Amino acid sequence: MATGDIILLLTRLGVGAITTFLAILLWSNTRDTAWMLVVMGTIVHYGDIMYTAFESLGIAPAEPILWGLPIVRLVLDNLPTLLYATAFAVMLARYRIR
Repeated sequence: MATGDIILLLTRLGVGAITTFLAILLWSNTRDTAWMLVVMGTIVHYGDIMYTAFESLGIAPAEPILWGLPIVRLVLDNLPTLLYATAFAVMLARYRIR
């Protein structure tokens, strides 16, 4: 792995750790559905960063798992966006009802 790749990965891990820590603090202080979905999306996104680090180090498998698709990669790439979209939909529904 090149030096630039290591620095990029360490930066993503550091910033992601801070963001995830703050998201967990927010989660403990709120019971709002939309915010909980945003927090879950942030945590899953950090899981994606961790899995990428594990793939780079050769700890996690990078090969396809089911029907030629990398299922873990597919889920980790798309689940945070789906959680954010659901949170936005909850907020829009909340303001449309008023």
